[in-house]
Amino acid sequence: MSSQINRRFFFYGPLLAGAVPASGYSSVASLKMLGYKSPNEKLNIAGIGAGGKGNSDLNGCASENIVALCDVDEKRAAVKFKQYEKAPKFKDYRKMLDEVGKDIDAVTVSVPDHMHAVVSIAAMERGKHVYCQKPLTRTVWEARQMMETANKHKVATQMGNQGYSNEGTRQVAEIVWSGEIGQVKEVHAWTDRPWWPQGTTVIPPPDEVPSTLEWDLWLGSAEKRPYTSGGKDFKSPYGGFYQPFNWRGFFDFGCGALGDMACHILGAPNMALKLGSPVSVECIKKEGTSSFQFPKKSVTRFDFAARGNMGPVSIFWYDGMEASPKIDGVPSGEWLGDLPNKPRPQGQAQGPQREPAYNGMVGRVFNYEAYKELKATPDLRQASPNGSLFVGDKGMLTTGTYGENTRLLPTDKMADYHMPEPLLTRSPGHYRDWIRACKGGDSACSNFNVAAPFVEWMLLGVIALRVDGKLEWDAAKMRFTNNNEANQYLKPKLRKGFTIG
Repeated sequence: MSSQINRRFFFYGPLLAGAVPASGYSSVASLKMLGYKSPNEKLNIAGIGAGGKGNSDLNGCASENIVALCDVDEKRAAVKFKQYEKAPKFKDYRKMLDEVGKDIDAVTVSVPDHMHAVVSIAAMERGKHVYCQKPLTRTVWEARQMMETANKHKVATQMGNQGYSNEGTRQVAEIVWSGEIGQVKEVHAWTDRPWWPQGTTVIPPPDEVPSTLEWDLWLGSAEKRPYTSGGKDFKSPYGGFYQPFNWRGFFDFGCGALGDMACHILGAPNMALKLGSPVSVECIKKEGTSSFQFPKKSVTRFDFAARGNMGPVSIFWYDGMEASPKIDGVPSGEWLGDLPNKPRPQGQAQGPQREPAYNGMVGRVFNYEAYKELKATPDLRQASPNGSLFVGDKGMLTTGTYGENTRLLPTDKMADYHMPEPLLTRSPGHYRDWIRACKGGDSACSNFNVAAPFVEWMLLGVIALRVDGKLEWDAAKMRFTNNNEANQYLKPKLRKGFTIG
């Protein structure tokens, strides 16, 4: 067995070298030097952001001690505030870190994108391990600051892109590395997001701030502005004009559909193709533009130069999709990305699948017999259009939102296909991965040394949505070489009291 493994790693070594950091999936080689805990001891975790995604992030860490909670919105955080009644509650993360920081080992950061870096860096500078929601940061400069701070303070980190922990994502990499589909020339990735409003052109009049919300703290590092709920004419299933969810569509607070879903859907291409930094990025199509929000729908192209033994590749990102994109060469009748579901039981509403991220599909490994049964099932619920397609010079490969149901095309190839022997280590589970790293064990698979470079190239696409034309990128100098207007969006303008460094 040992000689077999050695031969495999001799053959695949150049591929693995670019896919896995020198220290493994970890911020540092060993975390025992800082706050080491036995695997049998529980961490003391504080939740910064306790409502919405913060709720599920804390559920993922419920095996540990939840010792403090922070949220600017009492109403949004009410469920978790009640669940952990004895934990001290705060609205200002700075006050929490100052007053009870000595009792905290680690924090989850589940707040709007514009506050990710400010909050996470404040915690890391105090020696706290950090789990930060995707897309890690809103700007390229912040992503680099996050990585540098994590390494300086030797803390365990993880970005909240669950797909990077999934079996299917690793299968994608191992299939590509085996040469099964040849040199990958293109990757197409798509999502039905945004579900929230984008392309809005008018800001509604101000109105009264809810008594349960600290609006100034919610704005945090962003420029001050009046609160508005949107008024009686504003319609959204996700709350008010800005808050608690629709902030994703605003330049000042979020990263649009790219920020929401690319960290998931582009995770498999990033790992399998060792993408690094692109040479250029361009939004090649957009509909429904705004002076303060991302467009309603867009197509963005990223071009990457040759990397080691992998040739140049173009990544195409489509958002606002109602169906999977039409791509030349895809066999007729094939499902791309996420697979449909069987019909709902009688009495339940039919129609497209619009379910939460954790809808039972996450982590699912493709099974050909189950696929045949699905093909024979009438009245299937069509999945929302999310997924990716790898186009190689010898074949095609598709996978779902979080790396689930990875399969070759045409799918009948999977009838007698055997997956390559595993080369990459497998995750024990997305949150367990981070908790283990916090206690000095193997590192998390999407720690900031892995996540920050990935997020950086994705954030270039966010800028391309705001600036027309092809943008040529110099990663070493952290600048676009042909467009000074675009360079202004690489670093945020931070309000006093919420700065970095």
